[in-house]
Amino acid sequence: MASRQSGTARAEALREERSYVSMLYERLDIARDKARRALSEVFGRGAAGTRQALVEREVSAGEYARRVAQLSAVERGLCFGRIDDSSGLTLYIGRVGLRDDDHESVLVDWRAPAARPFYVATPGDPGTLVRRRHLHTRDRTVVDVDDEVFDLDRMSEGDRRTLVGEAALMAALRRGRTGRMGEVVATIQVEQDRVIRSGLAGALVVQGGPGTGKTVAALHRAAYLLYAHRATLERRGVLIVGPNATFLRYIGHVLPGLGETEVVLSTLGELHPGVHATEEDPPATAVVKGDPRMAAVIGEAVRDRERVPDGDLEVAVPVRTSIRGGVEVVVEEMTLRVDHAACRRARDRARSLRRPHNLARRRFVDDLLVALARDEAAQLDRPVDADDLRYAAASLWQHASVRAALDALWTDIGPERLVAELLSDAERLRTAASPYLTEEERAALLRPRGAPWTVGDVPLLDEAAELLGEDDGAERARRREAEARRRDEELFAREVLVVNELDEQMDAASVAGRNRDEGPYLTTADRAARDRTWAYGHVIVDEAQELSPMAWRTVMRRVPARSLTVVGDVAQTGSAAGARSWAEALDPYLKGRWREERLTVNYRTPAEIMEVAADVLRAVAPGEEPPESVRDGEAPPRALPAAETDLRRLVEEELRAIGEGRLAVVVPDGRYGEVAGLLAPYVEAADPVDSPVAVLTVRGSKGLEFDAVVVVDPAAILGQSPKGGQDLYVAITRATRRLTVIHEGPLPPMLRRLAGGSGEPDDALPDLDLLLGE
Repeated sequence: MASRQSGTARAEALREERSYVSMLYERLDIARDKARRALSEVFGRGAAGTRQALVEREVSAGEYARRVAQLSAVERGLCFGRIDDSSGLTLYIGRVGLRDDDHESVLVDWRAPAARPFYVATPGDPGTLVRRRHLHTRDRTVVDVDDEVFDLDRMSEGDRRTLVGEAALMAALRRGRTGRMGEVVATIQVEQDRVIRSGLAGALVVQGGPGTGKTVAALHRAAYLLYAHRATLERRGVLIVGPNATFLRYIGHVLPGLGETEVVLSTLGELHPGVHATEEDPPATAVVKGDPRMAAVIGEAVRDRERVPDGDLEVAVPVRTSIRGGVEVVVEEMTLRVDHAACRRARDRARSLRRPHNLARRRFVDDLLVALARDEAAQLDRPVDADDLRYAAASLWQHASVRAALDALWTDIGPERLVAELLSDAERLRTAASPYLTEEERAALLRPRGAPWTVGDVPLLDEAAELLGEDDGAERARRREAEARRRDEELFAREVLVVNELDEQMDAASVAGRNRDEGPYLTTADRAARDRTWAYGHVIVDEAQELSPMAWRTVMRRVPARSLTVVGDVAQTGSAAGARSWAEALDPYLKGRWREERLTVNYRTPAEIMEVAADVLRAVAPGEEPPESVRDGEAPPRALPAAETDLRRLVEEELRAIGEGRLAVVVPDGRYGEVAGLLAPYVEAADPVDSPVAVLTVRGSKGLEFDAVVVVDPAAILGQSPKGGQDLYVAITRATRRLTVIHEGPLPPMLRRLAGGSGEPDDALPDLDLLLGE
């Protein structure tokens, strides 16, 4: 997330854009009221008149109704962008086109040809664009702006003073620097251009260290793909998987610019419909849950619900009942039997269909019901044919004892129940996992009944859902009924049109459809988010190095065409189950058929801060190279002893130093509640995206950037997981202007530069093993 611009530049830009967007909402209200009045007038004419009048009324009503619906649907995110070209023309881009009283365009529909440069311009090929500006709104107010400049020399001095976001960073690099800085800016633009314009087909890995703008490039790529491949992606949609909810809320600010209604945002913990998991597992548990062996464990748990009795199947069913005291009482019953071999044959036959468990269950149940019906006929000495057997089997299914017996053998079960019972029942877990997991690994999985879902559970739920399937008999029956109603409605509409001699002018299906209430309109994104089996046209995964092998199985199911943008930095892998290399993560699914673009220039993190981060990276991942930083900071990073530091006063000082910027306090997991409570008076909004002060864990800060960062207790961050060193690297590199580290006890050796050391390895560094808990 780009840090906010301080000073008058941002304030002046906000004033300008708020005024214009307020005018646009006034035009929207006028257009919507006009359409509503016109619709009321049409309905006020009544149904009388000539055939021509009836046709015109129907057509007009349909057009005005659609216009009202369209204008009502664009209330949120009405205007999201602006483009300025070299001729001095400025166009505002939004979700619908609007005109003023003189019929001049004041807002361009994002689908119109005039809006094309907003989507397809890149640093390497800007066309005639000088600047592109993204507008972020809440309700009807512009709350933030972000600029990209393609030709700084063609901008007026006044426009240069109001540059914010990315453009301000780039302008600062260009301004007053040597020729080498021009080459650096050109390198950044070329690298990002390769990412943005890369084709839709196949998998693209965007590998970039902190501050290289990889997320920005990926989002511009999404905008470009949605525009350039609209026919494909508006039908199938795009899924963006982010590291945390805060990051996705930031991305949501720019989503209207990414195609209006075709993008689904989700964390990994939300990829299973109905589940919103945010809690993380302990590292040892996360490693086991993320291991691909868990797919086999879930498979065994499903097979464990496909049983046969130890001996013959015996079921008691009532033969004669009577009513006593208003209650039906069984007077006589008989025991029906199916021998063990027949039960086994029924199970094997159902499994041989290779259908999901809950769909194959129908075959198993039908076979055993027929077998029970045969035994019933034999005991009653009653000859039966095939039709009699089917009727008798259906009758037997009405008995609770029969349903209970067959359910116990082949359970109709959902993924939530299967996984919950597996992880909370030691015996079930032993049965399913013994061939694949050690006793210690099984112990790491076991948890109390009723425990909340964790992020690591979601891939297990997805695996279970894939193997279980869903008995769609009721849904298919509903669709058949809906189709029958549709045919009846169209037949009635056709008869009405024929009687009124309108059948040649109007379409019966359209007339019937206008009078059919099918519930609220669902966009591609709405429908995709509700459907676990939805096949997306493209998937973007940010902070992708955090995904476990099981998580990758979940993602890959959602993109069978394997059109992906994978964004991340393996040097920042904080999850114990995360990737050690892109080949390790992707080759099981793509077998080497993926391409990598590397972003090598850090233009967001000051060089002084990156020197500290490089020391950390050198200590915890000697084989990884940090990106080259090309910015100078406004203040040297510093370390302060906790015993001598008032955290509240420090926050106040940092806020004064950054003006209208944003500050993050990054803390170890175990100290979040303590620090959040202490700084509550400074946090103005529940959402860290909106508040000038945010208190975050390292995981919560992933993908985000702030003007100033205070890292609390680095030794605790180092020790909280086997990837504590990578966590500290992430925490330090969230800052774009100022960094302060508050330490309890001695400063960790890898941060000795903050105490005045060189940061080079010395005899103190072996203490790292102790700090990491290894």
